[in-house]
Amino acid sequence: FDRAKKSADNGNETFSEGVQLVYQKLYSILEHKGLKSMDSTGTEFDPEWHEAITDIPAPSEEMKGKVIDTVEKGYVLNDKIIRYAKVVVAK
Repeated sequence: FDRAKKSADNGNETFSEGVQLVYQKLYSILEHKGLKSMDSTGTEFDPEWHEAITDIPAPSEEMKGKVIDTVEKGYVLNDKIIRYAKVVVAK
């Protein structure tokens, strides 16, 4: 659902009102059950939480070892990782 929404937002397509309501309802139910998405961009790289897809040269010294971009969001269900975040790391 996230990828379809992102694709629609980047292109010239939009979600219809009905699909948007289903999206919001699904996310509210999943959050109520304990699902949380990981916010990885800008945080320190942690192999326990992140899967490094690639690394790039750091744009600045303070960005070394930090996550530059999140390719695919990770999810946690009741404090247990169900999908690791796929990220790009600065070296």
